[in-house]
Amino acid sequence: MGDDISHLNPSGEVHMVDVGDRPVTHREAVAEGAIRMAASTLDLIRRAETPKGDVLAVARVAAIQGAKRTSDLIPLCHPLPLDGMEVTITPSDSLPGLVISCRCRTSGKTGVEMEAMTSVSIGLLTLYDMLKSVDPAMTLGEIRLLRKEGGRHGTWIR
Repeated sequence: MGDDISHLNPSGEVHMVDVGDRPVTHREAVAEGAIRMAASTLDLIRRAETPKGDVLAVARVAAIQGAKRTSDLIPLCHPLPLDGMEVTITPSDSLPGLVISCRCRTSGKTGVEMEAMTSVSIGLLTLYDMLKSVDPAMTLGEIRLLRKEGGRHGTWIR
């Protein structure tokens, strides 16, 4: 790693990376994660019979808000204007549970990987919060970056 991408200054102290001289480019990142639950909990969601209402809509809004607030949560992240984002929540019988995917886009000097991964994380935490009275044994996991595009490193695909 070069000095221009290190979060340590010459004295070894943590600092925010200076991206001022980088060119503005189109950036995109896709992340996903999963929440495992009892099959009966997934059935409640499908039948829209959960005690707290439409858990999928609330989780989707929370995921969007999470991406928008990433720099408030992750100390060395730059605040980024998001040009667009999509959040999908897909039921999975094989887990059983739900898979959240987030695609974030910006035109900027640094990538949106953390925004996509924060979005997924906050969406999953919201699902847990909305369903914990029904299924406290749910497990969050498999949060990972699937793809990133833009910047000097170009495209990366898992």
